[in-house]
Amino acid sequence: MLFQRKGTCHFSLLKKKHLDNCDGLTLLHRSCRYQFKYPRPPKPKAPRIYEAHVGMSSSEPHINSYREFADDVLPRIQANNYNTLQLMAVMEHSYYASFGYHVTNFFAVSSRSGTPEDLKYLIDKAHSLGLCVLMDVVHSHASNNVTDGLNGYDVGQSSQDSYFHIGDRGYHKLWDSKLFNYANWEVLRFLLSNLRWWLEEFKFDGFRFDGVTSMLYHHHGINMTFTGNYNEYFSDMTDVDAVVYLMLANYLIHNILPDATVIAEDVSGMPGLCRLVSEGGIGFDYRLAMGIPDKWIDYLKNKKDEEWSMKEISGSLTNRRYTEKCIAYAESHDQSIVGDKTITFFLMDEEMYSGMSTLVVASPTIERGIALHKMIHFITMALGGDGYLNFMGNEFGHPEWIDFPREGNGWSYEKCRRQWNLVDTDHLRYKFMNAFDRAMNSLDDKFSFLASTKQIVSSTDEDDKVIVFERGDLVFVFNFHPETTYDGYKVGCDLPGKYRVALDSDACEFGGCGRVGHDVDHFTSTEGKPGVPETNFNNRPNSFKVLAPTRTCVVYYRVEESLEEISAEKSVSVNEPDLTHPVDPDENFVEPTYVEEEDVGPKEMGGLAVEAMGEDEELDD
Repeated sequence: MLFQRKGTCHFSLLKKKHLDNCDGLTLLHRSCRYQFKYPRPPKPKAPRIYEAHVGMSSSEPHINSYREFADDVLPRIQANNYNTLQLMAVMEHSYYASFGYHVTNFFAVSSRSGTPEDLKYLIDKAHSLGLCVLMDVVHSHASNNVTDGLNGYDVGQSSQDSYFHIGDRGYHKLWDSKLFNYANWEVLRFLLSNLRWWLEEFKFDGFRFDGVTSMLYHHHGINMTFTGNYNEYFSDMTDVDAVVYLMLANYLIHNILPDATVIAEDVSGMPGLCRLVSEGGIGFDYRLAMGIPDKWIDYLKNKKDEEWSMKEISGSLTNRRYTEKCIAYAESHDQSIVGDKTITFFLMDEEMYSGMSTLVVASPTIERGIALHKMIHFITMALGGDGYLNFMGNEFGHPEWIDFPREGNGWSYEKCRRQWNLVDTDHLRYKFMNAFDRAMNSLDDKFSFLASTKQIVSSTDEDDKVIVFERGDLVFVFNFHPETTYDGYKVGCDLPGKYRVALDSDACEFGGCGRVGHDVDHFTSTEGKPGVPETNFNNRPNSFKVLAPTRTCVVYYRVEESLEEISAEKSVSVNEPDLTHPVDPDENFVEPTYVEEEDVGPKEMGGLAVEAMGEDEELDD
């Protein structure tokens, strides 16, 4: 390949040397290229994504390898019932602490963790475990380096016409990186061929596009607050060239691999981002719901428990456009890096160093922390989107933050690792959060509630601090009250019948007190006038009563009964008449009366989420 750098002509030979460890020998022969053995898994109905950084996945303070990750970490991901793996920092990048976002070579596997063949081994093993593998692809910007990056090449055209815009338009002042000129034909060829190469050569199952907000607008989202006003999306601030590139990219990806999963990291909520290109959309399958973790951090930093608003929490989680799918997450790698705190660390802080042993009585801080950790992650998963994402280690409440080796910490790897020993140690309470994370994913495996379009919030009670909603045919009851337990709490539902506990965060196996009976049958009662929703309980035609302990979440499922079971129950429930004390059937009869209730809108009743947003409605994230 011929490149011209600043007027000097030279050749760069891309040699086909593929390294692999074959029976202990390092070979430089093409025949040693890794041969994929397993087919791609089917595309999941709803992705449950495990976001991971291979280099920092070791329990030891060093850079982990692709093969070690495949052998040691992939089984953990499968055991927790995730169906998708998202790999960060795959492309070769200049600065380890950048999380892989200052890319220097778009067609090279990061050599820090091994060879290209080692990465193929990882992907193939993930496929064998039923895991789809997404790549965190960085086409929003590139390393500013001239020595080892693209910066400085003129792609064989005039010196003014390079991969990047010239002047201020070609430089991202916050990221210290170069910005692509998406109007350049060679740039389009370069980036599109890059996507195809990763799909075909390494068998990735899709991508998570980094920095999409920066691509969509000339202002790159810097110092911008998006309110949902359509003028913020469709104006001369929109980078049409970048929008067209993203449309081409998604069209290409889905033509090469129709079952690909493609996710946009966009905070703006650009309309049409997740609609088909054939419909005039940009073509992504999902958008990351980036406003959700910001809301949780705001609550944990600035609000006491009794100040938490059920309506605001519910509104933030359901604030997305109808038919445009989102991936919800309570925290990602962004909340884990030095300078910020994970949710667990916000909740328990220094007590995590002394109070996580089951051999001592849990302090109020530890009890609260574990309880809210489970509730925050679960309500985010169940109500926040059409898929779920968790960053490596957060499933068991990994303490501390991530601090990559740098000058400021003496180039230490001490906090650039994952302490798997904490969750593996039986007498530590980390195992409870990990077990609940596994159960959350198992619940979706069994009931497919994430893929359901039926999502109805029936109650957001500010006084009781309780949120009740339905997802699919499951009924979710979240009691955020810091002190009060409700016995016989009435919750609305759609379908009549018998309900039982499907998942209970207060179960002993999750570090709870075991207060909710799992063998109790909850029978529904009909509410209001049939066919007249405004006379129903919280706009639901049926209801049943539950025990809702403080700081717990319980999920109920409707028991599908056979005709024989129904007949048997009826015969048991019918009491024989007491003939010694005959009762006049009309003696205690009271004529039913119906009170005409005031017309209450969806907001006052907890709302029907998710409704299509109008132009004047706000989109917080």
